[in-house]
Amino acid sequence: MKKKPIIAILFLIAAGIVAVTYLQPSPSVERGTLPSPSSSTPQSNSSAPVSNAALVPAHFESPPAKLPPTLAPEKFPGKTREAYQAAKEIPQTLSQLPCYCHCDRGMGHKSLHSCFEDDHAAHCATCIDEALVAYRLQKDQQLSPKEIRERIIAAYSGQ
Repeated sequence: MKKKPIIAILFLIAAGIVAVTYLQPSPSVERGTLPSPSSSTPQSNSSAPVSNAALVPAHFESPPAKLPPTLAPEKFPGKTREAYQAAKEIPQTLSQLPCYCHCDRGMGHKSLHSCFEDDHAAHCATCIDEALVAYRLQKDQQLSPKEIRERIIAAYSGQ
C-alpha cells in the first residue's frame, strides 16, 4: 500500500524536473555583447528555403509619431530596472527593433518597445538583453536605429 504514494511522489518530482528543464530560457546574451550570428544554425523541416527576413518579428521601419509610455524603471530591481531605463531613454530606437521572444505572435506586440509598455519585459530575458544591447550600441558606438536593427536581426535570427 505504501508503494503507490511513493511512486506518485517520484512521478511528480520527475514531471517537475522535466517542466523546469523545458521552461528554462535559452542562455542569455552576455552583458553588452551580441551572440555570434553563426553560433547556431537554424534547422527547418521543410524543403523550401526560408529567408531570415520572413522570420523577423514585428517592428517599425520608421518610428511612430507617438509612442505609449513605458513603465517606470523604479518599479523594478537590477538588470530589469536598467532595461526599463534604456526603454525610457531610447524609445524611438526600440520601436524600430523586432523582439525575438516573438511576443508579436502571442501578445500582439508591435516592436521591442511594446514589451516595456507593460511588465512583459520584466519576465523575459530576451527583451531585457536585447534592449540593453541596443542601448549600448546607440550610446557607446553611436549606431543608428537601422544599424542596430541590422545587428540585432543578424544576431538573433538564427536562434
